[in-house]
Amino acid sequence: MDSERLDLLFEQLLEAEPDEADRIEGQIITEWGKSGSAAMDLLFRRGEDAMEAGTPDVAVQHFTALVDHAPDFAEGYNGRASAYYQLELYGPAIDDLRQVLVLEPRHFGAMTGVAVVLEEIGRPEDSLEVWRRVEMLVPTDPEVAAMIDRLEIQLQGKTI
Repeated sequence: MDSERLDLLFEQLLEAEPDEADRIEGQIITEWGKSGSAAMDLLFRRGEDAMEAGTPDVAVQHFTALVDHAPDFAEGYNGRASAYYQLELYGPAIDDLRQVLVLEPRHFGAMTGVAVVLEEIGRPEDSLEVWRRVEMLVPTDPEVAAMIDRLEIQLQGKTI
């Protein structure tokens, strides 16, 4: 992962038109996916393949091996968090998302995961706060704006 390239991409994302933003987000995700090791990339792909095959329990095993061998590779934790979420293991999912954000504080994907889990466990106010942080990173994403609007309407009349 090239941190200088990531910094530049995040700067571009803030200024991007909506049609450009998707491309830049994709480039950021590609950078995040570079472990720097062919063996770790293989474990990552196996975890992703298991998720696509609908076997999150198998994915957890691959992603766990990945984080054991590459504890500084945020995408290992992110993948495992997704698998835990699919298994409805929200505590472990949140723990892994937290570790992703320790390693990469701008990880809008992990933030999105945190926001979704918070809403599912009955904490819409906290979810809204996280969505607003996501919006600061990806200001032109219509899905983020829609989530914020929906939660604001839902919480209208309640103390936020």
